Amino acid sequence: REFPGCGNIVTFSQFLFIAVEGFIFEANFGRKRPAIPIRYYFMMVAMFFTVSVVNNYALNLNIAMPLHMIFRSGSLIASMALGIIILKKRYSVSKYTSIALVSLGIFTCTFMSAKQVASDSSLNEEDGLQVFLWWLLGIAALTFALLMSARMGIFQETLYKQFGKHSKEALFYNHALPLPGFLLLAPNIYHHAVLFSQSELFQVPVIGLTLPIMWFYLLMNVITQYVCIRGVFILTTECTSLTVTLVVTLRKFVSLIFSILYFRNPFTAWHWLGTAFVFVGTLMYTEVWNSLGPFLARWRRRPKEE
Repeated sequence: REFPGCGNIVTFSQFLFIAVEGFIFEANFGRKRPAIPIRYYFMMVAMFFTVSVVNNYALNLNIAMPLHMIFRSGSLIASMALGIIILKKRYSVSKYTSIALVSLGIFTCTFMSAKQVASDSSLNEEDGLQVFLWWLLGIAALTFALLMSARMGIFQETLYKQFGKHSKEALFYNHALPLPGFLLLAPNIYHHAVLFSQSELFQVPVIGLTLPIMWFYLLMNVITQYVCIRGVFILTTECTSLTVTLVVTLRKFVSLIFSILYFRNPFTAWHWLGTAFVFVGTLMYTEVWNSLGPFLARWRRRPKEE
């Protein structure tokens, strides 16, 4: 909110932190050879870097954070669509129904956001049209990033089938190899580093250290991002993909609700309806209802306590 265009410095900081951690603990200071040939990681990284940068720039194009979250929640559907086209996969009726629900939900939220942008009374007609056109460009950027992310997922799936699952290794290389690419964004990163340094001072609780508040926010963002991505990795090794998908979906939903309530983002009844379509469709895709059925049946058969 303070600096809407600061996505590049945030992403660079996250990548740098995870790359340094992976270089020490996964790559053993460069002494451990990768299980998957490095050329495949370069291809994966090109897609990963593109998705991250495009998603960042979408926030500069009048895209609100709730809409950003909702749009990215369609990743399952984009992956499914590309799986049908590229891998020639076929799915059940319930899967196709989930596609329709999520697509309808994203369309509803996008359409209502378009009306809000177009009807901004604080702008004259010419400025309002310009803002709306930038918003359309933001929607195009989000759509491109969604499809590119799905294509990257299919590429990863193919690699894991061929070379085995090496999620931690992939995590390290996906964050280490793109670092030189941030040189292209160096002026923007430096500009926001200067702005961050000029923000109001903040005293960190407990340790009493005083630093600009934007640097504190960035530090907290990097730490929580690291915990999040590590948590997802641990989950993938301990649980089924269904459970992982469900947990990540629910996490997105909680993030969305928190964003709306805490930051007072505009959200109408139509937005809530669209959000419900997205998440019900996603849960239907994961077939969580089928998994809950046996659990509920066992729960009903439990002997009642005296």
